[in-house]
Amino acid sequence: MDRDALEGGTFVDLSGERLHLVQSGPPGAPVVLLTSGLGGAWFDWQPVIEELAGYRVVCFDRPGTGLSPPALSRPSLRREVRLLAALADWAGPPVTVVAHSMAGFQAEALARIHPELVRGLVLADPSYEDSTWSDVRIAAAVQPALYLAGRAFGLTGIPWLAAPHVRRSLLRFTSRRKPPVPDGTVRAVYGRGTVLGTLLAENAAYREMAADVLALRKRLPFPPIPLVVLTALADITDPQKAASWSAGHRELAAMSPHGRQLDLPDSLHLVQLDRPDAIAEAVTGIVTGALERAGQPA
Repeated sequence: MDRDALEGGTFVDLSGERLHLVQSGPPGAPVVLLTSGLGGAWFDWQPVIEELAGYRVVCFDRPGTGLSPPALSRPSLRREVRLLAALADWAGPPVTVVAHSMAGFQAEALARIHPELVRGLVLADPSYEDSTWSDVRIAAAVQPALYLAGRAFGLTGIPWLAAPHVRRSLLRFTSRRKPPVPDGTVRAVYGRGTVLGTLLAENAAYREMAADVLALRKRLPFPPIPLVVLTALADITDPQKAASWSAGHRELAAMSPHGRQLDLPDSLHLVQLDRPDAIAEAVTGIVTGALERAGQPA
């Protein structure tokens, strides 16, 4: 299968990994870098890409996800920051990073470690943890077995057959919108055993990434850049849990003196599908404000 012909994307070699990415928008326009949460792929961002027509938008698949080839290094906060920094430098800094769910850890770490590369952050229903839960680090030990398990399951052919149905079923719980994605495209991603293994490996690394972010907060300050945190609440029926989730996101927004948090009561977890307009509005506010402060036309 010619993946470039199938998707209109391209492949780049950055920081020791080969990545599939899709670009849009005019050259020279402000750059927006989109990064998915666990299990996401570039096509989840299509509504956002359409809303950001005036920007140069770069949407990529992490190693082993989407159409990107298998990873050469294991998932970790250090690796993800290295890749994001390489992408930002390749695209042309400073960039506005839009990160969904678990990728919020990675975007925050990028801003703390490489503030010169980041114009601002938009965190779409980001993961929030205030405790490491455990100091035991086992991800590196179990990830090889998880990769093998995913690839072995892929060889059965079941993922290839079931991928479109499974994705539609999961979307019932994560999005109110159901943008059409061809079954062949879904199978090209979730029918691959390497993708399934990568999802398992990334999930195993979640707690360690959270712990590393918490440790990073003690060492490096968050830069004084715009930070917008969008909170999806439509999937939380318990008022107390909704209030707690919103409060946690307000704490994230408070990391920056230019931070703000916005509740989205009509959005499920996939904010990029349910409220692409809210993401685009946040991006535009960040970019317009930065250009005005620099004395450039918005």
